[in-house]
Amino acid sequence: MAPKTLYQNLIRPDIADMAPYTPIVPFDVLSQRLNIAPEAIIKLDANENPYGPSPRVYQALADETYYHIYPDPNSTSLRDALSKYVGVDATHIVAGHGADELIDLIIRLFIVPGDTVINCPPTFGMYRFDTELNSGNIIDIERNEDFSIDTESIISLTNNDDNIKLIFLTSPNNPDGGILDDACLRKLLDLPLIVVLDEAYIEFAGGSRANWVSEYENLIVLRTFSKWAGLAGLRVGYGIFPHWILSHLLKIKQPYNVNVAGTTAALASLSDVHHLKENIQKIVAERERLYDALDAFNFLKPYPSEANFILSRVTKKNAAELKAALANRGILIRYFDTPGLRDHVRISVGTPRQTSVLLEALSTIE
Repeated sequence: MAPKTLYQNLIRPDIADMAPYTPIVPFDVLSQRLNIAPEAIIKLDANENPYGPSPRVYQALADETYYHIYPDPNSTSLRDALSKYVGVDATHIVAGHGADELIDLIIRLFIVPGDTVINCPPTFGMYRFDTELNSGNIIDIERNEDFSIDTESIISLTNNDDNIKLIFLTSPNNPDGGILDDACLRKLLDLPLIVVLDEAYIEFAGGSRANWVSEYENLIVLRTFSKWAGLAGLRVGYGIFPHWILSHLLKIKQPYNVNVAGTTAALASLSDVHHLKENIQKIVAERERLYDALDAFNFLKPYPSEANFILSRVTKKNAAELKAALANRGILIRYFDTPGLRDHVRISVGTPRQTSVLLEALSTIE
């Protein structure tokens, strides 16, 4: 903790009291901490793509000659390419420095102190983080035991609270990988609030609702290149917005938010969708193999997943200790020290070799 100074009281009180977001520990730091060479670590803790980017990305980045020039503030070429990929007119699309930037911008656009955001945990932690950062109130509507949305509680709450402006939903949801069904989404879209649907993992499931944006003026759909395209390290995301929201969002977006490298890599990815879809198919096939293998252990109860990870309840063992035991062997998985998940671990889908090493380690852990 930083030492207090005479100027401590100048910090916004809500930020002074705010809990920090805890990201995954950087790969190089873990390598040093575990005293294991980076190439020997099996990293299955952050839902990254084990196959990496398209080979065209490396060539495009090497060939790019305009790193010294500011990028297009409108990301015109990227939005045009995304329009063809998503099947939505480019005038509905905003590119972002990862979908995380767009989450922050959406909350800034709608929330003033006293306004409320509905969160449906367990889910992605940035919705809470950015709401608190922007002085909004957050109401948690816990998911059902099977991780489905408690739709009726959300409807009842919204109909009795005029300060609720936003709800964030993820499909497939992180950390369980479950899909939000159409009927539930349509009910929520009938409410007097903005529905933000995060589709970070949709390529592993299919069934995007991006084209619903033209039907519903209160729907925003977020997408990313981090998972399916293997660009997590370059931070490129995008959102599909109704025109009336987009026109205001552009007022507050940083002008050069997507850098030249990110744009170049994203365009190269969109030129090689066939190759990347082959990798997606490999991940989906390996997800099914991993699910069946985890289900065979008497101390793991995996949940069916439509994403590139599998959440498992740990029985007869301590989940945190299981994570630590695997880490000591150079295998990294995710443990959530949060209510409702303290007996769960999440395992990203890796390559067949990585799965085999993981399963061998699980079979020998006492």
